[in-house]
Amino acid sequence: MRQRWIGLAALAAVAAVSFAAGSGKTERGGAAPDRTADRVEIQDLQARYLFALDWQDAEAYAATFTEDGVLDWAGGIVQGRASIREEVRGMRATFEKKEKVDAPVRPARLRHFISNVVVDFDGDRATSRSFWFEFNNDSRDRRPYVGGYGHYEDDLRRVDGRWLFTRRKIYNEMMPERAARTINPVAEMRK
Repeated sequence: MRQRWIGLAALAAVAAVSFAAGSGKTERGGAAPDRTADRVEIQDLQARYLFALDWQDAEAYAATFTEDGVLDWAGGIVQGRASIREEVRGMRATFEKKEKVDAPVRPARLRHFISNVVVDFDGDRATSRSFWFEFNNDSRDRRPYVGGYGHYEDDLRRVDGRWLFTRRKIYNEMMPERAARTINPVAEMRK
């Protein structure tokens, strides 16, 4: 058990270092400005998104998107902050039903993590690619396991001084119809 926690701590440290290191790429069309503050804000956005997802907090989740934002996930393509909010309310209802059926000891929990974040900037717009993975404990004895993994392909825009998702496409390697293409998504964004 202790080795599992040490492994998780090491994984979190690697994720933090990989994000902080950044892509090192210059901004399109010019010299590389210091984007440290922007990267930190995008890291905060990613974290707020994942906390909202794991608690199915519809308001907080929708607030990570622009008003006209697009969520492209296994449930379909959802456009607009209001529609995204309703989609998360539907997720919450699904989880609540499952908890009532499968709760032998305590409710099951999902926890999502992100790593290997690459961000390219173009003024007040950015593109990002990152890995995600999910721990789940929906087994009878609530032992955690990796329940899914994939990557995000994000378009972002700074609105009123805050970075938000304009489009988030979620690839999920556990679902054949949502699996990644054979092209490196980072190489593709740098064209």
